[in-house]
Amino acid sequence: MATNLVNLEAVDKVYGTRALLDGISLGVNEGDRIGVVGRNGDGKTTLIRILARLEEADKGRVTHAGHLHLGVLTQHDSLDPAATIRHEVIGDLADHEWAGSAKIRDVLTGLFGGLDLPGFPQGLDTVIGPLSGGERRRIALAKLLIAEQDLIVLDEPTNHLDVEGISWLAAHLRARRSALVCVTHDRWFLDQVCTRMWDVQRGTVHEYEGGYSDYVFARAERERIAATEEAKRQNLMRKELAWLRRGAPARTSKPRFRIEAANELIADVPPPRDTAELMKFANSRLGKTVFDLEDVTVQAGSKALIQHLTWQLGPGDRVGLVGVNGAGKTSLLRALAEAARTEGERQPAAGRIVVGKTVKLAYLSQEVGELDPKKRVLEAVQQVRDRVDLGKGREMTAGQLCEKFGFSKEKQWTPVGDLSGGERRRLQILRLLMDEPNVLFLDEPTNDLDIETLTQLEDLLDGWPGSMVVISHDRYFVERTTDKVYALLGDKALRMLPRGLDEYLERRQRVIEAAVPAAAPAAPEAAAKQKSAGDARAAKKELQKIERRLDRISEQETKLHARIAEQATDFEAVAKLDAELRELAGERDELEMRWLELAEDA
Repeated sequence: MATNLVNLEAVDKVYGTRALLDGISLGVNEGDRIGVVGRNGDGKTTLIRILARLEEADKGRVTHAGHLHLGVLTQHDSLDPAATIRHEVIGDLADHEWAGSAKIRDVLTGLFGGLDLPGFPQGLDTVIGPLSGGERRRIALAKLLIAEQDLIVLDEPTNHLDVEGISWLAAHLRARRSALVCVTHDRWFLDQVCTRMWDVQRGTVHEYEGGYSDYVFARAERERIAATEEAKRQNLMRKELAWLRRGAPARTSKPRFRIEAANELIADVPPPRDTAELMKFANSRLGKTVFDLEDVTVQAGSKALIQHLTWQLGPGDRVGLVGVNGAGKTSLLRALAEAARTEGERQPAAGRIVVGKTVKLAYLSQEVGELDPKKRVLEAVQQVRDRVDLGKGREMTAGQLCEKFGFSKEKQWTPVGDLSGGERRRLQILRLLMDEPNVLFLDEPTNDLDIETLTQLEDLLDGWPGSMVVISHDRYFVERTTDKVYALLGDKALRMLPRGLDEYLERRQRVIEAAVPAAAPAAPEAAAKQKSAGDARAAKKELQKIERRLDRISEQETKLHARIAEQATDFEAVAKLDAELRELAGERDELEMRWLELAEDA
C-alpha cells in the first residue's frame, strides 16, 4: 500500500465574499502524478499553496508525513539576486563532483542546452539579478530538480520553456520516483506526465484517473450521464474528445479510457474542421495570393536570421511555426506584418514580399496591448464591432462572443483595469477576432489562458475561414489548430516537417548529438551477460501470467467506471469505488514495470 504523503481534510479558503475552496478533502500518496486544471481564478494555485503549507487554510487541516522532503516551484522565485547561477543551482560542489553526476548533467543540458549554459554571458558564473523572469524561472526549476524530494509541487513549470525543454521536462519527471502535483495549462504535458487529474471548479475539486485525454473522456461521459452541464459545454467536450481519439497517434503514453465507450460517445461528432469547405471560403475572401516571399532575408539589427527564403502562405493555409529561440520566428512574422501594413512598400533587408490586395491581417503579439483601463470589457469589444461574421451563416454579437470567451454578463461590466493578465489576454484575442480579419498571426496565443478558454478558442478557430500562422510552445495547441508545421532550426532556412513536432524534436536531437563527442565504447567485461535458455523460458511464462492479470484488471476497471457513472450523484459510493480504482491502478503499474523487466530477459 502506497504511503500517504499529504492529506487535506475539510479545507476551506475564502477571499472576500468568494469561497475558492469549500470543504476540500484530498490526499497525495507515494508515486502519485497529479495534474491540476480549472479556470483561471477558480483556486488552482491557492489549492497547491495550501497543500505545500505556503498558505494557511481558513478551516480544515493539512497533514504532512513525517520527514517529508517537499520541493515547490511557485510563480515567483526566491532566488538571491546577488548570487550566481552556480551558487543557487550547484551550491558548494566542486566542478569534478557535479560534472560527475549524471543527474546534474541531465538537468543542465535539458533546461539550458549545455553544461556551459550557452544562453548566459558568463555561464554558471552569471549573476542572477539582471536576468529576465523566464531565465530566473529556469534556474529555480533546475535548482528544484537537482535536489532529492519525496514530493514535487509545480505551478506552471512549462512557462518560458520551448518545445524541446517541455519534452525534456516531461521525460525527466516520468523517470523520477518523486510524487508530483502540477498546475499547468499544457495539455500535451499533462498527458505525458500525469496519471490522475484534479479539476478545480467553483469551490470543489473533482478527481479523475489518467492524464488529460482520460480526463476529457471521463468528464464528457459524466456530464452526458448525469446531465449536470448545459448542452453547449457538453458538446464542446465531446468535440475535443473526438479530436483526441482521431488525431495524431500515440498522443498519450498509456491511454486509460475505454476505447469502445469513447468511440460510442463520439460516433456522431464530425471532424473538427471541414478543410475543403474552409479552403473554398478562404479563396473567396482572399483570392489566390496572400503572402509570396521571393529570396527574402530577415535581419535583427545587423544579424541575418533567415536567408534566401522563398515561400508562399496561401488562402486557407494553417501553419504552425516552431524553432529554437532566436532563430527568427517572431522576426519573420513582423516582416510579413510590416509588408502588409504598408501595402508592400516596406520590404525586408533583401528579397521581396508580395502581399495579396484583399489581405486583412490581425497580429496577436506576445505583449498584451494597451487598453483603456477605465473602459468596461463589453465596451472595449464593441469599440471594434458590435457583431462578427464567423462564416457559413454563423454570426455572433459582442456580448455572445464575450460569454464564449469566459466573460459572464456580470464580468462584461468589469473595468479593463481590474482584469487579471489572463483575462486581458482573452480580451486581446477577442478584439482581434471581432475585427473580422482574413489572416491571423498568433505569437504565443496560449500565454496566461486556462484550458477551458483554450478549448473555446480552438472551437472558434475550427470554423474560421482564412490563413493562419501560429507560433507556440504549446504542442497540443499547434497540433489542434494547424495542418502543416514549418521549422526554423537555427541554420537560417525554413523547412516543412511532414511529421510535425515529432520530426522537429528528432532533428534537434540529431543536432545535439552531433555536437557531443561520441561516448567511449563500453568495455567487454561490462557487457550484459547472456541469459540462459532456462531463464528465458521462465520469463516468458511469467509474462503470460502478468498479461492475463492485466486483462482481468482492465475488465474490473471497466465495471468500476460503469458503476461510478451510475452512482455519479452518490459521493460516498463514488469515493469507495474510486479507492478500488486506485488500488487496481497501483497493481497495474507494478505489473507493467515487472513486464518491462521480464521482456528484456525473454
